[in-house]
Amino acid sequence: MATRVRRTPDEAKRQILEAAAKLLAAGGPAAVQVRAVAAEVGVSDAAVNHHFGTRERLLSALLRFGGTTLKSELHTALAGWTEGAADPAELVRVLAALYAGGFAELALALRQLGWRDTGSGLLDEVVDRLHAQARANCATTARTAPTREAVQLAVAATHQALATEPLFGDEFRRSVGLDADARDRMLAWWVETLRTLVAG
Repeated sequence: MATRVRRTPDEAKRQILEAAAKLLAAGGPAAVQVRAVAAEVGVSDAAVNHHFGTRERLLSALLRFGGTTLKSELHTALAGWTEGAADPAELVRVLAALYAGGFAELALALRQLGWRDTGSGLLDEVVDRLHAQARANCATTARTAPTREAVQLAVAATHQALATEPLFGDEFRRSVGLDADARDRMLAWWVETLRTLVAG
C-alpha cells in the first residue's frame, strides 16, 4: 500500500499551480483541466477542488501565479543590472518567456470570462531603473534625458507587444510582409529600442 504524502495547504497549492503551469505551457488553457492537474500532482480531483473550488478559480489563481513568477524573475534580472548597466535584454527575455508559456492565452481566456486585472505597478522598478540610467547617460552629454513618462510608455508598449506576441505576432508580421522567422529579430528590435531610449 502506497504511503500517503502529507503536504501543508501552501505546499499543495504550489504543487497544483506548478502542475497547471506545466499543462498550460504544453497545451494552452484547454489543457488545464482539474482531472489532468490532479493526475499530474498525484492527488484526487477533490483535492484540487478543495484548494481552488472551481476550474475558473484555478485558472485565475494560475494567472496570479504567473504574475508572481514574473515578479521573481524580474527581481533576479534587476539584481543583475549593476550600477550604470541597466540593460533591457533580460527584461525582454523574461516577459517573452512567460507569455510564450501559455500565459498570454490564459489572460485572454479569463478576460473573455469577465476577469479584469486590478493590479498596477508590476514594472515600476524596471521603469525607475531605466529612467535613472537614461538620466545618468545624458548627464555626461549635452542630450536631454527622456522623461519618466517616455520610459513608461516605451516599457508599456514593449510589455503589450510581448504579451500579444504568442497570440497575434505571426499575423502582424505577415501583414507587413515579414517572414515566419522574424520573431527573434522583432524581440531584438524591442531590446535595441529600449537601449536607444536609455542611451539618450
